[in-house]
Amino acid sequence: MLEHGGKLRAAARRWNIPLADWLDLSTGIAPRPYPVPAVPAEVWQRLPEDDDGLEAAACDYYGARHLLPMSGSQAAIQMLPRLFAPGRVAIPAPIYNEHPGAWQVAGHTRVGWGDPSDYAVVCNPTNPTGQRYSRTELMERARRVRLLVVDEAFLDAEPEASLIGGGADNVVVLRSLGKFFGLAGARVGCAIGAPDLLARLAEKLGPWTVANPARWAARHALADRDWQAVQRERLKAGSQRLAESLRALGEPTGTALFQYVATPRAAELFDAFARRGILVRRFDDPSALRFGLPANDNEWRRLARALKEMA
Repeated sequence: MLEHGGKLRAAARRWNIPLADWLDLSTGIAPRPYPVPAVPAEVWQRLPEDDDGLEAAACDYYGARHLLPMSGSQAAIQMLPRLFAPGRVAIPAPIYNEHPGAWQVAGHTRVGWGDPSDYAVVCNPTNPTGQRYSRTELMERARRVRLLVVDEAFLDAEPEASLIGGGADNVVVLRSLGKFFGLAGARVGCAIGAPDLLARLAEKLGPWTVANPARWAARHALADRDWQAVQRERLKAGSQRLAESLRALGEPTGTALFQYVATPRAAELFDAFARRGILVRRFDDPSALRFGLPANDNEWRRLARALKEMA
């Protein structure tokens, strides 16, 4: 299993700090999630049904003609490489480490982003650095490969930059409700692409990939345009504030949901934050830290106090 953020219980044991005393900034999950209404009892009693309105709400939200809901975009990350004959897959670095892991397990050979390849995979914006790729660059890459996978997990705050609707049948865009909507625990994502490829993916994944209560919650979140507009502005403001707060550590880059700071002191700073009950995400290659957004004024003050003590 590859490493991910959010392992708060392990941190509590390692640093001997009670779970309730931690400030978890180790993920890129929105700190203020969509307020899911109370789930009716009958939703828990029925198997998931494809005609419950989720697909329609998702197509409307994403501006997509065809999509496949699934148990988070992770399901597609793991299964897509198995649909294609082993070949060369171009993947930039750094990147969300599940992507290269899944392609290599399926027998493909990873090559650099600038190398000739049969397939290509990219996060836009990149996790963890926040680097962006233009539509022009990505569509040019799509013309040179059998399949281009674009993971847009952190793009909901700037939907105008999406590759959805680009018109290429060999492009699959992955989206998730875990980050922008803050519903990581619901495990809902979508693969957006050509119908024949989605049908192959659906056959491999099997039935009932998304639990009925998760489908119900996702349908409400995707349809609530007023809340989405407020969330975009809230996240953009929080991200700017976070970037300004972190400049003492280095030059931050990031998205509306996190900030990334490359620093040779990453290991030292990670430990210093943890000893203060603040969990951030550490990267070793290259040496860097990633910070999620605090949720409220108390958390902002706690982060500011730690940064001041560590200056």
